[in-house]
Amino acid sequence: MSVPSTATGEQLANALRALGVRFITGGQVEQETLRNQPARLIAALAESGEARLRLSLIPLFLEHPEFSAHVRAAAKNLSPSARLTLQCYYTAAVFLQRQHSRRLERLIGKKQPLPDYFSLELGLDNGNYPEQNLRALAKRHQILSGAQVNWLGTYQHAVQVWLKGLEIQKA
Repeated sequence: MSVPSTATGEQLANALRALGVRFITGGQVEQETLRNQPARLIAALAESGEARLRLSLIPLFLEHPEFSAHVRAAAKNLSPSARLTLQCYYTAAVFLQRQHSRRLERLIGKKQPLPDYFSLELGLDNGNYPEQNLRALAKRHQILSGAQVNWLGTYQHAVQVWLKGLEIQKA
């Protein structure tokens, strides 16, 4: 069972800001220890009661693919709902990284590819067509969560907001 996160929304926003993930507004860089505890940060974001903080998992993994080394450990101790959120958002980041590879390379340079840890567990085929993979993930996310949410639009929103921020920062 999940151990409730004691991280506040402000602490999570601070950690994201400290890591250079410009996805949500707010956050101060000073003295944020969560940035040095990737598994705890990932788990706390997945457990957050705020949708914007949960969604920030996608830009976090795109900006810091090295955090993928901690994703499975973080997922182990989560509630089923938070685990599903983490699995789906991480998998979306995997497919979005492939889909936007040229743009990402132009904006942030060559980053390590995100390993696909959860496609099989989610019942997905990890083909060579990121857009198709994202559509299949969105349908599966809807079925597994029981939430009538436009998950595909949600994933695309996350990457577009983050990429726009990168482009503004670069300009």
